[in-house]
Amino acid sequence: MRRKKIGSLMAATAALAMLAACSTDESLDDPTGQAENPAAEPEGGDDTADDTGDDTGDDEEAGEEAGGSDDWFDQAVYDEQYEQRSATFEGDASAPHLQYIDGEMTDTSEFATDEAMKVCFSNASISNPWRQTGWITMNEQLKELQDAGVISEMETRDAQDDDNTQIADIDYFIAEAGCDAFVISPNSTAAMTPAVERACDTGMPVVVFDRGVETDCATTFIHPIGGYAWGIDTAEFLVENLEEGDKVVALRILPGVDVLEHRWASAEKIFEENGIEAVDYFTGADPTEIKKIISDELARGDVHGVWMDAGDGAVAAIEAFEDAGADYPVMTGEDEMSFLRKWEETGLTGMAPVYSNFQWRTPLLALEMIAAGEEIPAEWVLPQAPITEDERGDFLTANDGMPDGHYAKFGGEDLPGYPQVWQDRQIP
Repeated sequence: MRRKKIGSLMAATAALAMLAACSTDESLDDPTGQAENPAAEPEGGDDTADDTGDDTGDDEEAGEEAGGSDDWFDQAVYDEQYEQRSATFEGDASAPHLQYIDGEMTDTSEFATDEAMKVCFSNASISNPWRQTGWITMNEQLKELQDAGVISEMETRDAQDDDNTQIADIDYFIAEAGCDAFVISPNSTAAMTPAVERACDTGMPVVVFDRGVETDCATTFIHPIGGYAWGIDTAEFLVENLEEGDKVVALRILPGVDVLEHRWASAEKIFEENGIEAVDYFTGADPTEIKKIISDELARGDVHGVWMDAGDGAVAAIEAFEDAGADYPVMTGEDEMSFLRKWEETGLTGMAPVYSNFQWRTPLLALEMIAAGEEIPAEWVLPQAPITEDERGDFLTANDGMPDGHYAKFGGEDLPGYPQVWQDRQIP
């Protein structure tokens, strides 16, 4: 295919200033905490909560109606993340989970302690392979810090992708759990903000990671560069390998989560600027729905590219092309092993964007630094580098024997359970 180079995407770029943005050990066998939490609901299936309002159907406008990108696009943050993709990260490159972009630091001396801390972790869910991989890694990191006497226990509550459940979980932690520190991975952005602020009001350290909220009260907010960077990397790759006027089908998981909305908002901008026809759908990461969407689009005409805001279901999308006898698309998936293996098998033109799964280690290591009274980044921006075709073989070799739902950049190779714990895929 003719390679179409992208012109300048920005009139100017923003400065690289940083934006100051649990169960007991026994209950690790019951991460939902249902036995103690009357607000918890029955365990869900995929990454989509029942109240998201997903309605994929056959409507090409489904994505736009449920999550309009104009409502989520912020030019200044887009510009910042565009630049951060080539930033220099502080720290040892062999420990990317501890690297960060230089910026505003938080003085944590008031929290310094020699006592082991009880950590209370409010988790959005473990309902998809990315979160399950991270949860395994986090528990292996926890074991190390318990052995070191930094953490006494981690009480975890799993909100099962439900905002109301997570709000109740956080309020329980505040009122009853005797927490020394809070770790929160929010289910959604706006809905969780008041609950995070209530945790901050306790005067205990609060670590927010993965998804953001609309407050900078947390001691630190830990995340890879962000959704805009994902959208830029993936859309630029597709544009470079497609021609003006080509059609891309965008497969999105669910609306209302900042990092996911930002991925699509930035990708849509680049597609529009470069004459790529893009239609988007919400899929709930359901392989059957993904196949149906691709099959329907192929019945309407050629599909030249596939863009995804997460890798769940990438293999199903590829199989839809195979079932139709159509040429493979130019495609972006994710660093999930199933996609990396299918990408190698088919030889399609692909790239694996990464939302660094190793970030699940960082919140607990941040608490170790907080207990020592060390400065930590107010906004802890972790590296986020896609896997290219040239690198794919190395990551396949490094993760040989790992199950399909494993993520190549999980970053737990130096933890005590490696590799068996991740191979067994026993969710704590």
